[in-house]
Amino acid sequence: MTDKECRIAIDSPLWDQSTFIGRFKHFAYATDPRTVFVSERQLLNAKTLCESYKLRQEPANTTRCNIIYAKKLYSSAFHPDTGELQNVIGRMSFQVPGGVFICGGMIQFYRTIPAVLFWQFVNQSFNAIVNYTNRNAKNPISATQLSLSYVSATTSALIAAIFSKRYLEKNATPFMQRYVPLAAVIAANFVNIPLMRQTEITLGVDVVDENGNPIGKSRAAAVKGISQVIVSRIFIPLPPMIVLPLIMNKLEPQLWFKQRSYLNAPIQMLILAAFLLITVPVGCALFPQRCSIDMDTIKRYDKEFYEDMEKEHGEQLPNKVYFNKGL
Repeated sequence: MTDKECRIAIDSPLWDQSTFIGRFKHFAYATDPRTVFVSERQLLNAKTLCESYKLRQEPANTTRCNIIYAKKLYSSAFHPDTGELQNVIGRMSFQVPGGVFICGGMIQFYRTIPAVLFWQFVNQSFNAIVNYTNRNAKNPISATQLSLSYVSATTSALIAAIFSKRYLEKNATPFMQRYVPLAAVIAANFVNIPLMRQTEITLGVDVVDENGNPIGKSRAAAVKGISQVIVSRIFIPLPPMIVLPLIMNKLEPQLWFKQRSYLNAPIQMLILAAFLLITVPVGCALFPQRCSIDMDTIKRYDKEFYEDMEKEHGEQLPNKVYFNKGL
């Protein structure tokens, strides 16, 4: 690739992240479920190519398409803070295959408390892995803290699931009881995400100026970022888990469908996959990943951290700082 060509900014998305459409395009590209099946060797080669390209040391026969594909693999599999290869289950690109299996199980098996508990346990264990993998990774978390967070988050989610199940059994029609999994998922996300990322709330997250220069830490920034992640993560399963029971409620009484009961699971999985291919990038794109917060907000809610920033930077403190909110 010659210098005459327009070079790609490896550390920045290909599309404008200040607009929803730009963010949607970026996350549709980065959460492509096909990247899950790319070998670890290919992923590491993609990272090496991106690093070489950044230093203008890429092989002479490298094309623009090579760089764009390598950047796609890098975005899908490596953490933006640490550059470390993420575990497969925790990657956002695994949300579609993982979501199809788990959401399908929750929607299909909702009639008994043991079934609800089992699928909520699977779902919240999956969520815990995703939440940990996509956290702001600049705050270290010990194995003990991680274990306690996982147990607390999963236990709380199971309690929320039981409460939702019993409440809807007493107060809802049989059709509305199909929404037990949805109610449990919404309630559990309010518990699981903050618990799995509690060190960010207690210790604060690193904030930088618009040029990426470190400014300090902020708990208010962590709360804002985690709140946005909760909204995004609730949205992802919301459309399929609302629409799918309506579709199945219409199909199940049909004679042709009763005679072909083997179609039940495949139809549900196809509908879920179609929805999740859209809702995963949409959910991720609801808010910018590079989140911002006003310095006045930090001054109001993070007085201790603000004083530290003021001591170090004096009158040069920016009006706004930025941080990675995670996914």
